[in-house]
Amino acid sequence: MRTIYSAEFVLGHEAGQHVLIHDGHVVYEDSRIVYVGAHYEGPADESFDLGRSLITPGLIDLDALTDIDHLLVDSWASADRASGMQWSEDYFRNRRADVFTAEERQTIRKYALVQLALHGVTTYMPIASEIHSAWAEGFDELAGMAETSRQIGLRGYLGPAYRSGVNVLRADGQRDVAFDEEEGRAGLADAVRFLDYADELADPLVNGVLLPCRIETLTAELLRATAKIARERHSLVRLHCLQGALERELLQRWHGLTPLELLEQTGLLAERLLIPHGIFVDRNPLVDGTDLGDLQTLAAANISIVHCPLTSFRYGMALDSFAAFREAGVNLCLGTDSFPPDLIRGMDTGVHLAKLLDHRQDSAPAEHYFEAATLGGARALDRPDLGRLEAGAQADFVAFSLDDIRDGVLDDPIRTLLLNGTARQATHSVVAGRLVMRDGMIPGIDIPGLTAEAQRLFEQMREAYSERDSERRAPRELFPPTFPHVREQLRR
Repeated sequence: MRTIYSAEFVLGHEAGQHVLIHDGHVVYEDSRIVYVGAHYEGPADESFDLGRSLITPGLIDLDALTDIDHLLVDSWASADRASGMQWSEDYFRNRRADVFTAEERQTIRKYALVQLALHGVTTYMPIASEIHSAWAEGFDELAGMAETSRQIGLRGYLGPAYRSGVNVLRADGQRDVAFDEEEGRAGLADAVRFLDYADELADPLVNGVLLPCRIETLTAELLRATAKIARERHSLVRLHCLQGALERELLQRWHGLTPLELLEQTGLLAERLLIPHGIFVDRNPLVDGTDLGDLQTLAAANISIVHCPLTSFRYGMALDSFAAFREAGVNLCLGTDSFPPDLIRGMDTGVHLAKLLDHRQDSAPAEHYFEAATLGGARALDRPDLGRLEAGAQADFVAFSLDDIRDGVLDDPIRTLLLNGTARQATHSVVAGRLVMRDGMIPGIDIPGLTAEAQRLFEQMREAYSERDSERRAPRELFPPTFPHVREQLRR
């Protein structure tokens, strides 16, 4: 079956780079693109004329939130309330438990995957908080999510996250990591089981990967075991590290090594590694403030940095800097890491943070960020058939409407979308030749019902913070409203 999409602008790919095609067409058969250009006159079984729209390669989100939103409650806490965002040591030792049932976790996954699709993401690698789980993700949870992902039609790189430790607040008020090494070994076994499951499933939309948690929550033994399995299975690994001062302090205390040195010692530096954030490298003023070779180490090891500009910004951090990493030859790709999973807003935030850090208006132009969201993600996944619209590539693309007066006048469509728009302008998406979103809707999804259930589960998650807080403070104390509520004033 041959299908044609046409729009006022198409971001095609020629001679190794993206190109803008006016009044363009994207034509595909089954899962592959057969033509991208301005003058297609061949036959078609189905056609979509999207008018004043921009068709781009599908967005690739490699730190994609597949959870209920917690940034709403933990990204603005004052110093006296920040401790309530962590597990207390007592909770770890004596009372840790799941906040949600297995069925509720699947509802949360479905809600998050629908959000990704609605924001124009076609390929994703998941991230979920373990704070409201008894420990971490298991095989069954990820197998269930994989089935939901297949039903929606997204391209996933999946695996259960695993760890051998958890960040806690000790009784003396200090941050630390409490370990349960057996849990770590069991988690890795589940991760290997998922690799087998994905191989047996043989669905190109479900790809098994290794997703250990934060580097400071893994023993050196678990890091080495991960590297060994990655090498044997030729598997991608994503590991959160280079993202905080505490991480660096703990690793130097325990191992006498920096995060990059520990990766090298355990063998992970030599594997196909993705690192979300990458903020705390030597050039960061909070580390050394001088380039001592970290960027060159990352580039030489072919490591991909999953840059999450909007989430980092909301937690008061920034990559220093996008241009420096790019110029050093480090592959940059993008992630959202929180709600909303809006890579357009993320790119806009990143462009302007780069200007502040480098004191140059042209430090990180819109096209460099859009390349990271498409070509950079494809390089990180070792998938030259993704992230581009050209004959032979996967039929993965998304269309953004450009006809809303609130977006202002139109200059360059990429730059205008980033500066004036959001990913909520996504109207249509196709993954491997399958229509995933049409006119802003996901077929077969009860949006009102899913929204109501997600709100209920968010309230449930919010209430559970009190149980983990070392002071057992009520949610109202941990998360006070911006302004007093009228109904509360009337009761006084």
